[in-house]
Amino acid sequence: MDSSRVAVVVEDDQDIREAVRHVLLASGFTVHPAATGTEGVAAVRLHDPAVVTLDLTLPDIDGFEVARQVRQFSDTYIIMVTARTEELDTLMGLESGADDYITKPFRPRELRARVEALLRRSRDRNPAGTGAPDGTGALDGAPWGAAPPAGAGPGHETAGTDPAGPGGQHAAGVSAAVVDRPAVFEHNGLCLDPATRTVRREGAELELTRTEFDLLLALMRAGRVVRPKRELARGIRSSEYDTGAFVSEAEERAIEVHIGNLRRKLGDDPRLPRWVETVRGVGYRLAPTSVHAQGTGASR
Repeated sequence: MDSSRVAVVVEDDQDIREAVRHVLLASGFTVHPAATGTEGVAAVRLHDPAVVTLDLTLPDIDGFEVARQVRQFSDTYIIMVTARTEELDTLMGLESGADDYITKPFRPRELRARVEALLRRSRDRNPAGTGAPDGTGALDGAPWGAAPPAGAGPGHETAGTDPAGPGGQHAAGVSAAVVDRPAVFEHNGLCLDPATRTVRREGAELELTRTEFDLLLALMRAGRVVRPKRELARGIRSSEYDTGAFVSEAEERAIEVHIGNLRRKLGDDPRLPRWVETVRGVGYRLAPTSVHAQGTGASR
């Protein structure tokens, strides 16, 4: 079974569960419904879905705990589908591992578009798939696809090996795809490989969610160029229904939450950043190499 078109719907209300199921079925998904949080975790473990829709209010364990448990073994995209509209609930959902959220009542087209936007990010970054060959994704503009300008600073790229000989011809039996392998980014002991979607800190591999990985990739590609929160939010959306002209405060706050989770996994101190530096009131960029080496923090 193609896991890229498999979904798990975790929802205790039968009518809503059926509504979500039909939306996903119409989009070509194989759908596995679950009425409780425990059933949902088991379904994700069994079916390895590309996307999970998750209600917050469940009869056994709540959606926050479901997301936390799923994140222990899966990097599936999680979309919270909930009637709760408080910002705190949204932030708690993102902190527990969700990638996106949508409030009830929802429009079927919006749910479908959000699901496809998440899967598009996965396809664009999958070196074995049909997405962009550099593993960075064909998203809108500089936050993701553009190389940093000259003099951008940290975020050093190590190019993939080119098997071509002096005459520019490839050695026998060597695929030309090797030449197109995306660069590996290195900074202050952190190594990010877009082709394998892995991140290593001083040799130890880190477990990041897909959203955390995508944000780190955007920052490492930009180097010392500041990436505003609104641009990062638009890159995370990558959605057809979204023109990119407006980013809500909630979406910008969601970026802050994802960056906070990323920092925690990196072991980065925001007061003395080694990797992710906040530019107050604007966004984020890579910390300069000298910050860690000299033990002095940049102006916050």
